[in-house]
Amino acid sequence: MKHLYLLIFSAFISFNLQAQGVLKSNATYKITYFRSADGKPKEDRNATVVIATAGQNLISNAGILDNKAKYPYEQSLVTKPTLLLYQVANLSAGNQIATVDSAAIAKQVFEYSTDTKVILGYTCKKATTVVNSNRIDLWYTTDAGIKAAPTALGQNLGLVLEQVRNGSSYVTATKIEAVKNVNTIDLAKISTNLSDGLTYKDLLWKGRFTTLSVFNNETINFVDKPQSTDSIFRFAGGTVIARKVKFPAYTGSPNVFVDLTEQSNGDAYDRTGSVFVIPTDKTISLMDALKKSVKELPVYDNGNGKQYQGVVATANYNPVIELMRFFTPFGVGKYNTLKLKDKNWAEKVYYRQDISELFPLVNGKEAWVAVFIGNYDKGGHKVSMNITLHNGGRGEGKKEIIMPLFNSTNVMEMAGQEYATMFSSEKGLEVSFTLDKDLKDARLRYITTGHGGWGNGDEFVPRKNTIWLDNKETFAFTPWRQDCGSYRLSNPASGNFETGLSSSDLSRSNWCPGTVTNPNWISLGDLKAGQHTIKVTIPMGKPEGSSSSAWNVSGLLLGTE
Repeated sequence: MKHLYLLIFSAFISFNLQAQGVLKSNATYKITYFRSADGKPKEDRNATVVIATAGQNLISNAGILDNKAKYPYEQSLVTKPTLLLYQVANLSAGNQIATVDSAAIAKQVFEYSTDTKVILGYTCKKATTVVNSNRIDLWYTTDAGIKAAPTALGQNLGLVLEQVRNGSSYVTATKIEAVKNVNTIDLAKISTNLSDGLTYKDLLWKGRFTTLSVFNNETINFVDKPQSTDSIFRFAGGTVIARKVKFPAYTGSPNVFVDLTEQSNGDAYDRTGSVFVIPTDKTISLMDALKKSVKELPVYDNGNGKQYQGVVATANYNPVIELMRFFTPFGVGKYNTLKLKDKNWAEKVYYRQDISELFPLVNGKEAWVAVFIGNYDKGGHKVSMNITLHNGGRGEGKKEIIMPLFNSTNVMEMAGQEYATMFSSEKGLEVSFTLDKDLKDARLRYITTGHGGWGNGDEFVPRKNTIWLDNKETFAFTPWRQDCGSYRLSNPASGNFETGLSSSDLSRSNWCPGTVTNPNWISLGDLKAGQHTIKVTIPMGKPEGSSSSAWNVSGLLLGTE
């Protein structure tokens, strides 16, 4: 089949495109290139186009030249004979950036072969180079009388009619035509406001997606009277920060990520952190409790003698929707002055989580987004957080249903919310919910971490988590992370023991300092309309003295109608 594609492609060139001999040095030529891989044409039919004149080569594509390109888009321009390489990007209408490199073309090194082949009637020679470990073969002719290429590579060799990457990805010239009245880039205009190369790349990269800046270097600490501003609200002694975020509307299904950086501003320990959305679609929300008292929240009582505020969905309340669970890394930032030989601390710790599946909840809406870090320190922690949205990731989705069911992480811990010890009872954590319609491919997005930081606490003891659907066991596993030592690079000089180990080395119940805890996706099959019950049971360890274990679990039901 591969040979058939190559035969068809070769015939296309042979029958439709004829060699034109020596080209006029003072004319303008449009050279169109066809892309293929492994003998097959590429799906993207936006052909590479080079506009070659006596003074410059513009490397562009058909969409840009036809004024059909979507922002941002980028073109390259090579001056002759100086061989300056300009990169020019249009980020939006009226917003153009550019940079220039005077050495990129001059420093190119090639190996020359005696191999030849004919393309568009021209006898081409082969030159080879390596770029970022990729072998690039350039087939060029010196018989055309002009110099040009479909990329910055080989601009001074001759007329490059084919570029081959790693022997399988081809950019091949299919047409050379003389043209008039082609709009090229105004070199004088772009030369007046050039960026350095790194700034240019950064601006172009950021122009390819939408960034929602949620928090910027905000403090999460514990004080008597936390101070809010017009946009950033502080609750629970300052351990919860929240703000309203307006999300753009998308017709498709973008890839969406939450990015958070954290550093200690005084607190030296590994703390539970959570990024979450506060639902306000029912009569009661967590915002009521944050503004007034934890007593505003509905209580879950499973018969073990304690009452748990705001952990399960009810007819008039939805628990918080957890986007990301993370753990702080023993004082990174504040305590970097503690030194070990040949060991370097991170300045900040970076957390990133894909939350694309949850975007339908906030698509085109305004929502409360919050971050919690449990701590009792006046300095606490500093955090910055963005949410980024990237087009074209997941294609058009079906109508998605997302239903918050439970979240036992006591984000109002410092305002009196009970710890998640409900698993001391056989009933564990149970929630009933009603589906108005049948739900296809139902899944539970389940995050779980065990807590209890002494030798026999559930932080360090494996415990089986069992998920029950309508009183039948549907899934069971033991959350356990044995890779915590991988993250000791963030904090090499804190929490060290006489054994030579660090606290960061120790395996834990699904969480490690300085990391994100990923969700488990639990398949529930197709669910019929009507009432259902989900229950979580965990054989939680018993208290010892003043110490007790707890399990922070969150669950969202997802599916399609």
